[in-house]
Amino acid sequence: MNRIRRFLQRAKSDRGSAAPALELVIITPAVVLIVLVGVAAGRTATGQSCVQQAAAAGARAASTQHTPTEAETQARSVVTESLHSQGIDCQNDTITVDAAGMAAPPGTPANITVTVACTVAWSDLAIPGWPGSHVVTATAASPLDPDREAP
Repeated sequence: MNRIRRFLQRAKSDRGSAAPALELVIITPAVVLIVLVGVAAGRTATGQSCVQQAAAAGARAASTQHTPTEAETQARSVVTESLHSQGIDCQNDTITVDAAGMAAPPGTPANITVTVACTVAWSDLAIPGWPGSHVVTATAASPLDPDREAP
């Protein structure tokens, strides 16, 4: 019984101050990695939401125009302004406007569709094994007024 007590007392005294430092060295990178992954997920979610809002605003703006060229110009302008006003800086953005519905005769239901793709930066996060960016894409459609005048 005395041997066990001596062993336990030695084990308590051998713990020293190196064990907490070693635990900290092991745990810190894992905690930092979890935080960085959370930041990347937040950037992606925010980017997706802003791109969806910009696509919807672009589709609404395009649907008020009279010609496909005007619709495309207006949609691009509104999408760019929407992303800028929300603080989204796309590395590469692609804005596609499908204004084929404008060719439909008045009285026929038709839509204008705007698709926005935005590259969200991850390169400054320096997460090992992750790409430097992620593309978020959103599509929105807006109906044309069936009682519109022919261009």
